[in-house]
Amino acid sequence: MNAPTELRAAVAATPATPDLAAIKQRQQATWASGDYAVIGTTLQIVGENLAEAADVRAGERVLDVALSTFGAMFAPDHQRTAEELLRVVRPGGRIGFAAWTPEGFIGRLFRTVGAHVPPPAGVRSPVKWGDEPYLVELFGTHAEDIRCSRRSFNFRYRSPAHWIEVFRNYYGPTHKAFAALDEAGQARLQAELVALLEALNIGGAESLVVPGEYLEVVITRH
Repeated sequence: MNAPTELRAAVAATPATPDLAAIKQRQQATWASGDYAVIGTTLQIVGENLAEAADVRAGERVLDVALSTFGAMFAPDHQRTAEELLRVVRPGGRIGFAAWTPEGFIGRLFRTVGAHVPPPAGVRSPVKWGDEPYLVELFGTHAEDIRCSRRSFNFRYRSPAHWIEVFRNYYGPTHKAFAALDEAGQARLQAELVALLEALNIGGAESLVVPGEYLEVVITRH
């Protein structure tokens, strides 16, 4: 093998560094494409439970970092996000957030959608934030304590078709995924989502109740 060929092989084997600025711009467009407030209001109980778990008290100063309980997990640079969360908290202060687990409903939803519309290359999956050992990897050296509790949020809708209607119209990632596919691709994605929802439904034939497992996390900074 000559030198130019070896060089080309080495370059081909080297993973490309993701363009985080472009990815963040794409993410902003994705989330803005729907109306997350429609979804977010249904998740209010998650934020209330998190505030209780973090033991927020009168007189304490609180910084809302993401304007969403699940916001941090979607930042493309996980390590930088963890570092920034630690930076803005005083020693002894607490960081609280929620993250969907890889094996829960939303983790399975992301894998289903990703099989039709692949995520950006080189970016770690957001649901890694729902894995306890990964959080120790991100925060451990700067954390006095990491408390993780597995909780479940029930997605309550009339039917799988109703859930798809709402999430296709208002949830940015699902909205963008459908928009990126042709008619046949949309039909295949819809069929797989219906199958997933029906497999996880505990609400019976006349309703839809799908438990969505998430990790409730409270980290105390050194």
